[in-house]
Amino acid sequence: MSKRSKEKDLKGVIPGITRILRKFSPYIRKERLLIIGSFFALLLETGLRLLEPWPLKYVFDYILIPAHNNTANTANHFGLSPIALLTLSAISIVVITGVGSMAAYLSTYGMSLAVIRVLSEVRGNLFNHLQSLSLSFHQKSKSGDLITRVTSDIEKMRTVTVKTALPLITNVLSLLGMLVIMFFLNWELALVAMTIFPILTLLTKNMISRIRKFAKQHRDSEGVLAATTGETIGAIKVVQVLSLQEMLHGIFSQQNQKSLDEAIESLRLSAALERIVQILMAIIIAIVLWRGSHVVLHKELSPGELLVFMTYLRNAFEPMRKLSNQVGQIAKATASGERVVELLDYEPNVRDNPSAKKAHPFFGTVRFENVSFGYDTGTEILQDVSFVVQPGQQVAVVGPSGSGKSTLLSLILRLYDPEAGRILIDGQDIREYTIDSLRQQISVVLQDSVLFAASVKENIAHGRLGATEKEVEKAARLANAHDFIMKLPQGYDTILSERGGTLSGGQRQRVAIARAAIRQAPIIILDEPTTGLDNASERTVNAALAKLTEGRTTFVISHDLRAVENADIILYIEGERVLEQGTHRELMRLGSRYATLYRMQTIITKGDTYALEA
Repeated sequence: MSKRSKEKDLKGVIPGITRILRKFSPYIRKERLLIIGSFFALLLETGLRLLEPWPLKYVFDYILIPAHNNTANTANHFGLSPIALLTLSAISIVVITGVGSMAAYLSTYGMSLAVIRVLSEVRGNLFNHLQSLSLSFHQKSKSGDLITRVTSDIEKMRTVTVKTALPLITNVLSLLGMLVIMFFLNWELALVAMTIFPILTLLTKNMISRIRKFAKQHRDSEGVLAATTGETIGAIKVVQVLSLQEMLHGIFSQQNQKSLDEAIESLRLSAALERIVQILMAIIIAIVLWRGSHVVLHKELSPGELLVFMTYLRNAFEPMRKLSNQVGQIAKATASGERVVELLDYEPNVRDNPSAKKAHPFFGTVRFENVSFGYDTGTEILQDVSFVVQPGQQVAVVGPSGSGKSTLLSLILRLYDPEAGRILIDGQDIREYTIDSLRQQISVVLQDSVLFAASVKENIAHGRLGATEKEVEKAARLANAHDFIMKLPQGYDTILSERGGTLSGGQRQRVAIARAAIRQAPIIILDEPTTGLDNASERTVNAALAKLTEGRTTFVISHDLRAVENADIILYIEGERVLEQGTHRELMRLGSRYATLYRMQTIITKGDTYALEA
């Protein structure tokens, strides 16, 4: 373990809680009235809890002992007869318990409601924040771990806060109140009782730090497990085809065992701490009982007061016995909270500039001026890229795999920002537009278009929220999707499986094209939209794409140069740069890389045709 990690563990739980409260303070302030009201109910509950043993003191001192010793009733504070005092004491027990229970209900319900509201809002903002984080963040992060933070970590915080932290506050206030009264009754016995606190502090300091460390490691391991599970299920077809089940099971088993070991160690430490507290409390109670009896025999304390003192001490035993477990649970919740705060504190690399304005309706002129970009510092994917596209032109982006074609188009969408240079649309740097207004005017069809587990109608309408059913159908017809949609069990209302797995590849692409069409965007980006389709599906999808891109500025990524030879501009990218640009005829006359690659593809295609005919 690194020195930095050890230092962080030694800081304990309090700094983590402070960090969480500081981050959550805007949410907490919204619930301040509910929290203040609940806190007053908590104080009332604590005060009534302190009163609970006092009726027994009066019954013990002024009724039972005189009756047992056959002595006259000692004058009580109220000037009441024994039967009246007994009746009043019995009624007061019921009243104290009843009102205290009502106060406990109000404080618990109010605080729990405030906690649930706060954490629900935090979860919503965390989900929204995740969506705003840059694509580079998501590419480096494990989706399963992010899901764990949004779901399990928030739920852990809610459960522990409601079931552990709130009772701990009540118990601490009760303990403080009991100590004050115990000092009032007999300072010597109170000092004896207080000796347990420094002992517990020294004993638990190191153990709590260790519990927190293993809890944090366990939460991280759970995130790794979730990520492995999500990755395996997401690629289950590849897993089964390559027979990777045993290998992945081995990896999962190792991670699962690590998570189990960390959970067991955390539980062991919590259980050990709880038992140690139990033994210490038994020793303290025995000492107080022995010394308190001597004090009573010397008439320095009444039997009833000793009864109250011992009742407080016994009542203090239960919360103190639970204290170690509660602190352990809070340590685990703090670890979860810090993971949530860590994610909330992560700033997106791509965000709106303070002076950004809503984009005007685009004409479609796109200009790259000396644009350079790299995912990691010092490693450039694109270098000094410059070109101009006029409204309505079709641009084909071609070149070897990994040359930066998709990256170039991602820059137009501001999924990333260039490290140098600038990108302009209609003469304006796209960083001067708000991200949302920029992307609303660009439609995208990807090679593997993702559909959501919703109805066909909803999937198409995701292209422009608020679209009418008539607009959805119009977009579907343009994408040549209406006919097959009507043949589905519930037509446009048919619910698709996750990622649209119940549709064929060609059908998924046509729904994706409809989703792009409904936006009616002036700029279209097509990233290998027909790759992997059979000939019939490819022809249908290409016909839909032709209607979609008509009159619009269009960028097409393709490995098939024959499919884009009619483009107005062809950009050939290789080795981080746009090495060639121009029309198909111009590049063929140039006789360089593009022309060579085109001739090779032509020869291969003719060879495949001859083989099929043979």
